[in-house]
Amino acid sequence: MAVLSEVKKNYGKLRLLIGGEWVDSQSTTVNQTVNPANGEVIAEFPTATKQEARAAVDAARQGFEALNKIALRERARMLFDMRQKFEEHFDELTRVLTQDHGRTIGESRGSVRRCIENIESACSAAYGMAARNEHIDQLASGIDMWMTWEPLGPFLIVTPGNIPMHAWSSFVPYALAAGCSVIVSPSRQDPVAAEFINRVALEVGWPKGAINMIHGGRTINKYVLEQPEIQGLGFIGSTEAGRDLFELCGKLGKNSSINGNGKNTVVVMPDADLGRTAPFIRQGCFGMTGQRCLGSDNIVIIGDIYDKFKTFLVAEAQRLKLGYGLDETTGMGPYCTAAGRDKVISWVEGALSEGAAMVHDGRQIPPSLAKGFFMGPTILENMNFDMSAAKKEAFGAVAGLIRADNLDEAIQRINTGTDLGHSACIMTESGRNARKFAREVVVGNVGINLGVPQPYAFFPLGSKKGSFMGGAKSRMASMRLFLDEKTVTARWD
Repeated sequence: MAVLSEVKKNYGKLRLLIGGEWVDSQSTTVNQTVNPANGEVIAEFPTATKQEARAAVDAARQGFEALNKIALRERARMLFDMRQKFEEHFDELTRVLTQDHGRTIGESRGSVRRCIENIESACSAAYGMAARNEHIDQLASGIDMWMTWEPLGPFLIVTPGNIPMHAWSSFVPYALAAGCSVIVSPSRQDPVAAEFINRVALEVGWPKGAINMIHGGRTINKYVLEQPEIQGLGFIGSTEAGRDLFELCGKLGKNSSINGNGKNTVVVMPDADLGRTAPFIRQGCFGMTGQRCLGSDNIVIIGDIYDKFKTFLVAEAQRLKLGYGLDETTGMGPYCTAAGRDKVISWVEGALSEGAAMVHDGRQIPPSLAKGFFMGPTILENMNFDMSAAKKEAFGAVAGLIRADNLDEAIQRINTGTDLGHSACIMTESGRNARKFAREVVVGNVGINLGVPQPYAFFPLGSKKGSFMGGAKSRMASMRLFLDEKTVTARWD
């Protein structure tokens, strides 16, 4: 298979997107972003000043006004056109994402495909919004009443480093469908990917200021959110940062959709088909180098299949080839950052200090990969629910094997062992057990016989407890974030 070429070796100094123009920042704070596969600098990007953030707010306000002069049918057509632009730039977007983030090219293709699905979903949401309007004639003598949905205004969208494109598509197309303008504040981890996705989106001719992007951070994000024109926040990132922003949104009286960390579990029942189960769990634990909110690191095995399952999972881990994701034979790429990789190593060492035992050690890597942020798939055993490592998200390519006596015990510990609630999966051939699990486990996304319970764009990212804060979930459900109801009562006699 081929080793794909990079779109560019170096992308130079990135710009800010304000009012439909890519502008040079006047900031004296300039950061570097590197290719995590080899540590080479691929771009520089500024930290926006407050004056530039304020200019983006002004542009978003004007963009909101312009966007709402466009007929609904025209907005929907532009979304359809944007979908086509993503198809046309599909290969370029995937290679940039792999180079800037570190995931494999196959994983990048999947991520950009999810973006396209979100744009498709936003297209349907645009017309669905109109269909939800209600009108009642002669509600009382001479009185008519109707309800309409109206866009609220400009929103701040904060995207994370692990899914820079997918997170963008979980909010921005829906905001545009609703008639809301956005200021996107991407993670510092992969700003090149953030710039490219916005460049593609602009090709369809959205009004100036409909989409803006500034490189900021927590201080600038708070400043933007405090501006009176900004109506709310769409956020995907850490629970810690999300709680801070959720509190600020509450004080300011602004809408929010805040998606945070997860601590996810896969339960393997005695009747599971292990030949199918192990590859699913490999994807759930090691896919995207474990840097996904719906990935798992607690693997609970019930019954006498423990040793057999462990053998299957080790074989799956051994099959993964580490390397640069533009090599199509690569099975697992580097971590997005050196700090992220080191944090996972620390998590593993903490688990070992608590009594876990190493089954497959990913900390030793080939010398040829030493310049990148690599760590191989890691499997631990002798884990138990009371360990700190069983409660704290690894956010890396790690599987911690835990024994349990029965399904009731597994469900109880999933529900009480952590204050997070992104996802949980069960591997079983029993419909009764699968139904029990789906009904009783307190998470927002349940998987049955799969390792990553990724909802299609038509559905929200469920998420419960500390994994979500706000009034509306992301994706299709974010239409409730961007819109508000208005009722009109008219009397004519």
